[in-house]
Amino acid sequence: MSVLLVDAANVVGARPDGWWRDRAGATERLLRRLAGLPGRALIGPSGAELTVGEVVAVVEGRARAAEAPDGVRVVRAPGSGDDALATTARALADEGRPVLVVTADRGLRERLPAGTPVAGPGWLLERLDALEVGCA
Repeated sequence: MSVLLVDAANVVGARPDGWWRDRAGATERLLRRLAGLPGRALIGPSGAELTVGEVVAVVEGRARAAEAPDGVRVVRAPGSGDDALATTARALADEGRPVLVVTADRGLRERLPAGTPVAGPGWLLERLDALEVGCA
């Protein structure tokens, strides 16, 4: 089972749906969608099956006010979301837990522990969309 570590701001910002008018609301909508993933088997970015054991979402700025639903652990970055995400990824790796980071941020990707698999927001949003229509 893998931990899905989500750069919430990066995923929310991947679709121009008006998220900038209500960052906390847009983040809450994403978190609610993520809450259904623990225990689910998904097709991972490599094409192999991936079972989600836990979802951890890093939120920053105004999105820190977003309420967290059951099923998602939220890390509220006191400053930089990238700093919090990199620290969280290192902590999970130190615990020996397999992690898949979801972000398109190239600078952040370079700060992750060596060998950490990464998927872009499009991969995650496609999986969430497929689950909503019943074809995960």
